[in-house]
Amino acid sequence: MKNITLILLLISQLLLAQKEMKHEVYFETDKFEVPPTEHNRLLMFLSEIEGMDIAKISIYGFTDDRGSDTYNLKLSQDRANSIKTIFSNNEFDESVITNVDGKGEILLRLVKEDDISKIRGLNRKVEIIVSSVFPPKPKETPEVVDAKKREAKEILQGELKAGDKFKLNNILFKTGYSKLLPESKETLKEIADILVERKDIYFTIQGHVCCTKNSRDAIDRKTKKRNLSVARAKYIYDYLAKKGVSTRRMKYVGMRRKFPLGGDPKLDRRVEILITYVGETRNRNN
Repeated sequence: MKNITLILLLISQLLLAQKEMKHEVYFETDKFEVPPTEHNRLLMFLSEIEGMDIAKISIYGFTDDRGSDTYNLKLSQDRANSIKTIFSNNEFDESVITNVDGKGEILLRLVKEDDISKIRGLNRKVEIIVSSVFPPKPKETPEVVDAKKREAKEILQGELKAGDKFKLNNILFKTGYSKLLPESKETLKEIADILVERKDIYFTIQGHVCCTKNSRDAIDRKTKKRNLSVARAKYIYDYLAKKGVSTRRMKYVGMRRKFPLGGDPKLDRRVEILITYVGETRNRNN
């Protein structure tokens, strides 16, 4: 009996240790479009959770007590769907969104008669619950990061042929943006230095995004355009050009989400190099 009690206590402690974050989005009467202020609040929340190792996301829509049951169920479902769309457009993995449900109305509970409109306003909402993976996945050690840096450098410094393609490891982008994370800039500088010297290779920079099911591409939060994979490739292109790599040797293209790797979504926010031509000598002029 004591052993069972101890096991139950341990399980409860593990469940409590699982990080859970909640957010609520409020809507106007009879509307399911997210108001601008609420949209900005939601984007801030997405920025908070983008570093989490997410196990699941639950999205529940609600309405106030006015309207028929059928009307309220549809409206609450439309509200939940509008939030899921924002998650998808901002590159969150749709496979972790396990619930997108319209719950219908929340019954009005009177505190004061003067508070009825305020209470109804708070009931016109979507609740978002984000749960992290537990136990958390181990982070990469500095040794693993260094090994990935060496991999790209060694490939570029070795023998290459047209058709070779490789991922720029440790080149990571912030969710929804084409700008690199600070820790990636040193790696990119090292790659740029090699490409300046290797004047014999011509290549295409391929940008990728993740988690934009049923959409052409992901939305760039900075420009609000649905061209994030192109923007990421162009960011690398522009950086290399500034460092001295001839633009005649480079092209860039957006691959959208056509080639997911099937693992952690952040690995799909990536850039790859496709070798298109290799000259006879590394010492040829640009």
